[in-house]
Amino acid sequence: MSLIRILIADDFEAWRRKVCLLLRRRPELQVVCEASDGSEAVQKADDLKPDLIVLDIGLPKLNGIEAARRIRQLCPNSKILFLSQNNDLEVVKEALGTGALGFVYKMNAQKELLSAIEAVLLGKQFVGSGLTGWN
Repeated sequence: MSLIRILIADDFEAWRRKVCLLLRRRPELQVVCEASDGSEAVQKADDLKPDLIVLDIGLPKLNGIEAARRIRQLCPNSKILFLSQNNDLEVVKEALGTGALGFVYKMNAQKELLSAIEAVLLGKQFVGSGLTGWN
């Protein structure tokens, strides 16, 4: 089983710690880097070319949606999954419009993040529950 290299971008260190702990349940998931703002996420993604990038939307310096657009250009083979406390339908649509394959509402991360990662890595779209008005 090959390792899945993951970059986590979120401005709250405590939240990044929670995500890392959750990912440790799956030994093939390896967090190779963490970023605390959108600019850093773009730079680290370009440097490391991770398999998966877990992005928050409300990032300082460069929001997650703009960061995702730039990452798609620099790292077309990296998959992007949004993990956000924003569950507004228009924001979800805009986020997925960047080429990201997944969107998980932070309140549901405990039960949905690992399933979302699995789907996204297989090239399938995953939109979690708790996202109002999503089809």
